[in-house]
Amino acid sequence: MTKRIGYRDWRWQALWWHHFFLLWSTIQGQGRYSIPEELKQGSVVGNLAKDLGLGLSEIFDRKLRVASEAGKQYFSVDAGKGELVVNDRIDREALCGQSASCVLPLQVVIEDPLQLHRTEVEIGDINDNSPSFLSNELSLKIAESAAVGTRFLLESATDPDCLCELWGILVQSYLLMRGTDSVGSPRP
Repeated sequence: MTKRIGYRDWRWQALWWHHFFLLWSTIQGQGRYSIPEELKQGSVVGNLAKDLGLGLSEIFDRKLRVASEAGKQYFSVDAGKGELVVNDRIDREALCGQSASCVLPLQVVIEDPLQLHRTEVEIGDINDNSPSFLSNELSLKIAESAAVGTRFLLESATDPDCLCELWGILVQSYLLMRGTDSVGSPRP
């Protein structure tokens, strides 16, 4: 007896290909933006509408919006311009710790017809934290006869902005400046 490929096998294949192409057209490409941490609320990250090829009228009609995959909603869409804007202050060290890269994944949703776009926002580090030493005060006894440029050994400091331990780099120096209350931090 020979095996006959019936119409049901053909229909299942056609249905599978139909769903495959339907999902292919629903889930589109991926975009990526880069911003520094600590941006003010309302700062523009990029123009989502332009990057997705949407006109200004489509932004409202097709309900362009973003959903955070990280939990907290750090970004939103300005419905008047189609721009991705910062909702809340982003502290890179609190969000990603000492990780070498800090990326927030987003889902961009467009309705009628439904389209999903994956977008990432890379958060760059700024030097917003001063190094801290174990003790707040250090007394050194320096002889009057010490030559200019003499170096003195200090205890190590921790710097939340430095990925030194992660990369095996040692901090070699700190600069003490006049008019500051700590290393590099201006007095109020």
